[in-house]
Amino acid sequence: MRISTEPIALKKLIQKIQSHRYEIWSTDECHFQQNGTRCRMWIPKEIKNPVVKQEPTRHKISVFGSVNINNGQFVYDINTIFNAETFLDHLKQLIQYRTKRKKILLIIDNAKYHHAILLKPWLEQNKRKIELFFLPPYSPELNPVELVWKITRYSKTHNRFFLPCNHCTNVSQKPLIIGINQMMN
Repeated sequence: MRISTEPIALKKLIQKIQSHRYEIWSTDECHFQQNGTRCRMWIPKEIKNPVVKQEPTRHKISVFGSVNINNGQFVYDINTIFNAETFLDHLKQLIQYRTKRKKILLIIDNAKYHHAILLKPWLEQNKRKIELFFLPPYSPELNPVELVWKITRYSKTHNRFFLPCNHCTNVSQKPLIIGINQMMN
């Protein structure tokens, strides 16, 4: 089912939410870059052209995250890539948090792998436990989990300096992963 401007589609969504048979979850994926994002800084007036050193890096971590709209519970999974297989793994993880006798209504965007053929057998097998509800294209403002990403970026990557690391990617990502784990818990 897709949200559209048609009153019928919106009416069905509202009916599902009001039926109290569903737990409403919102899911999205996000990349957290290990580079400094300067939002604010204090600089003495006498310094006209400040130089802020920053290590160039392309290190990042990728996170699937789902938030329960009813109670704020957050479930996340750190990955190296986003594709149908990793999304399916996240769905399997998410379904473990389902309240008995309630079906998960999962609000998601239209990423290509959310529609993958690989998911169809699993979704059919679990249709009594989970249902996908696709947002309109290019509408992140309708996805509540986007607020989680915004707060996490603000508190864990903005105005931070990450030390250089010229060896193992896992070691260089460790400070960022620790910060995100602290934020999520």
